Formats: sequence, C-alpha cells, structure tokens
Amino acid sequence: MFTGIVTDVGQLRSIEKAGDVRFEIDTAFDTAGIEFGASIACSGPCLTVVDKGPGWFAVNASAETLSKTTLGGWKEGTRINLERALRVGDEMGGHIVTGHVDGTAKVIEQHPEGDSIRFVFEGPHDLMRFVASKGSLALDGVSLTVNEVEGDRFGINIIPYTQKATTFANLVVGSTVNVEIDTIARYVARLEEVA
Repeated sequence: MFTGIVTDVGQLRSIEKAGDVRFEIDTAFDTAGIEFGASIACSGPCLTVVDKGPGWFAVNASAETLSKTTLGGWKEGTRINLERALRVGDEMGGHIVTGHVDGTAKVIEQHPEGDSIRFVFEGPHDLMRFVASKGSLALDGVSLTVNEVEGDRFGINIIPYTQKATTFANLVVGSTVNVEIDTIARYVARLEEVA
C-alpha cells in the first residue's frame, strides 16, 4: 500500500525485453535498505524489486502491466515518480493507493492558473463513474484532488511544489498518465451494484 506522496523522481537507465520487460531505474533511495521482493510504486504501478545496486534497482513488468499502463512507452531517460511501500506508523499524507493501475488518461488541455498548472484530462469512459469533484485520484502515482468532472473529462491543479517533486512538470498536451481510482469509490460503486 502507498499514499501517493512521491519521495523520489528516478530515471530509467535501461530496458531489457525478454519474456517480461526488465526496467533498471536510477534512484536517490538508499538501495542498501531495499529488500529483494520489496514493492515500489513506479509512476503508479506497484512493481517488485528483483535486483539492485548502489543507486539503482530493477523491476519486471508483465504483458498485462504493459497493456494497462504507460510503461510500454518508457524509454531510457524517462523520469519516474517513485514511492516505497507504506510502513506501519508512517504518515498517511495522501490517500490509500494500491499501485493497481486501472487505465490511462490523456492531457487535453494545460495552462497556467496562478502559480499552478491547470490540467484537463480525458479518462476512460468506464472509469469516469468513479471520479468525483473534490475526490481523490492517483495519476502517475501522485495523490491528487479532482477539481471538476464533465463527462469523460476532469480537471486538476498542480501546485509548484508538486511540479518540482514529481514528473508533472514534463507533461504536455497529448501526454498519457496512469490512473488509479480511489479505493473507497470502487467499493461504494460495488455496493450500489449489489444493493
């Protein structure tokens, strides 16, 4: 489990395609303290550490992960939002994030709004019933508050701190991000279905 509070922006150092895809990621994390088998959220998806060295770790992504996320488009040098798994007693600064990406959304508008950047995304139609104004959403692993929802579109403001601490400063119109809907919204919708 994660909180959607990014603690490092890593960089993809290599890709190896053989069966599953292996990604090696440079990080500022102290990799000596990362166990093999540990979970790290990598721009949203929860991936398992399979190898590591000083200043880097490696993860594998299956065909399913590549088909549901933006990872299939990663290239060497891609910047990646990183968050280590939540430990008992850690601050819950964002919202409950599982690292199970539901789909992707595309940036269709972007403009300054005060010191913030205002983004409008178009999400997958089948997920939009879970997206609510003033609700939580994880985009590329970042816990964010939805400003408004209109049909399959939703708006989000990215404050200057988040621009610096995540990959959001690199997004442009046409960029695609990983979407994880709020766990509570998922269960409320399920309860309504069976009621």
